[in-house]
Amino acid sequence: MEIFNRKAKFNYFIENEIECGIELKGTEIKSIRKGSVSLDDAYARIKKGEVVLTNMYVAKYEEGNRFNHDERRERKLLLHKTEIKKLDKQIELNHYTLIPLKLYLKKGKAKILLGVCKGKKLYDKRETIKKRDLEREGRY
Repeated sequence: MEIFNRKAKFNYFIENEIECGIELKGTEIKSIRKGSVSLDDAYARIKKGEVVLTNMYVAKYEEGNRFNHDERRERKLLLHKTEIKKLDKQIELNHYTLIPLKLYLKKGKAKILLGVCKGKKLYDKRETIKKRDLEREGRY
């Protein structure tokens, strides 16, 4: 089971990728296994020496009653301190953004593939559309 952020490759140049764990509460893992997740508007940021994933949608689990979670709460990503410091330097020096590219399960644990990205301008997006259309027609 893999959930992709399809807008990420269109809106950003992906410079680097890093795999990290995600801290979940209660019934969130059951909703993720069910596939009730969206990464469309999600992004990550470094807050007090920790990487926090913001705006990822995980639907409430129907059988979860009072143990359910907030659907768009901030979730802590699990990385080593050296990795966090390296990411922090890249973000500050090069004005990069941390975008989740993929959510998947690995040995029963939920993992996020986090991309270190730079935003595309409008003309870059037009170029991407043009390439995609040419590939579809078989001329590229």
